[in-house]
Amino acid sequence: MKLLLVDDDAVLTRALRRGLVAEGFSVEVAFDGPEGLWRAREGGYDLILLDIMLPGAHGYRVCAELRRSGVLTPILMLTAKDGDLDEAEALDTGADDYLRKPFSFPVLVARVHALLRRAALGTPAPLVAGDLRLDVGARRALRGGEPVPLTAREFDLLTYLVRRAGRVVSKREILAGVWDDAFEGDPNVVEVYVARLRRKLDGPDGRRSIETVRGAGYRIADR
Repeated sequence: MKLLLVDDDAVLTRALRRGLVAEGFSVEVAFDGPEGLWRAREGGYDLILLDIMLPGAHGYRVCAELRRSGVLTPILMLTAKDGDLDEAEALDTGADDYLRKPFSFPVLVARVHALLRRAALGTPAPLVAGDLRLDVGARRALRGGEPVPLTAREFDLLTYLVRRAGRVVSKREILAGVWDDAFEGDPNVVEVYVARLRRKLDGPDGRRSIETVRGAGYRIADR
């Protein structure tokens, strides 16, 4: 099994790599966010160990970028940050599991094996909200069983909303999660894409799959 370890702590990285190789894994290392993102997209890894506090681009951003570009490799977040909100953000951006530092090496190895077993069982479960169904692996959207043709960005936006079904999501959150933390274009691009999704999802039947919550953002019904 081939693992990618992305962490800027050289001492910890050296120790983890040595231990994981002893467990029978092949391990490659990246020390910052941009290099980790590049390697993860190009390297064909079975699992990614990803620190959150990285130079160049933090782990949340790397994880979100990978998921947006269709990389479904299991991701285990490693972080010294301690808090439920941090764990929730890691999972929201697409991580499969979360481990707080300091951790014991046997626990890390157990988590790695668990994620690899889960990945071997098959493709990710579809995302469902009402009669909307998203096959993230195949990047297909169905409405009432009928396929909905979406562009890559439209699919990413719909996926972001369906993952948060029932919650109000602000325009700023959408820009950071679907576009990029460093996006400097017109923030009204969100409205443009929401309008496109509504036309494709709802058509002439008068339904509003995506609700506008005035002054707060957008919400998609969870049933």
